Amino acid sequence: MTATEIQPPRSGNGSGKSSSGKIQPKYRRNGSSKGNFEMLAWLFMRLSGVVLVVLIFGHLTVNLLVGEGIHAIDFGFVAGKWADPFWQVWDLAMLWLAMLHGTNGVRTIINDYAERDSTRLWLKIVLYAATTVIIILGTLVIFTFDPCPVVNGVQLPGGFCPTP
Repeated sequence: MTATEIQPPRSGNGSGKSSSGKIQPKYRRNGSSKGNFEMLAWLFMRLSGVVLVVLIFGHLTVNLLVGEGIHAIDFGFVAGKWADPFWQVWDLAMLWLAMLHGTNGVRTIINDYAERDSTRLWLKIVLYAATTVIIILGTLVIFTFDPCPVVNGVQLPGGFCPTP
């Protein structure tokens, strides 16, 4: 009975090492911009996730635990909150980060599961269009919100607005 001989890999001199004794790499890294983008997207997901946890728990604490809790949330509560630039920026940061974080996650899912390039392209176009519309509309709502609207010279009812 003879022992089966295991053949060395066919690359290089048969040992997988170059003449200098170093192991030959199987692939070389290149400085492509796609690699940098994916690394930055990965880093963004981690950092934005941490910031979002703080923003969301702050939002929930102020809205649900402080004061009368959930029973106090109405049009007047939101109007009073958005009268303060601090809360406008807080909610804006929460909107932008949540949308960009979610978009990046869905982009990754599309890249992983869409097999055809054309399908991947159209799914990303729809994703980016929806993200853009929601970010623009949300930003407009936060900064153009008028808690005391006047329609045809008549102020709409609300106990929190001063009478003209």
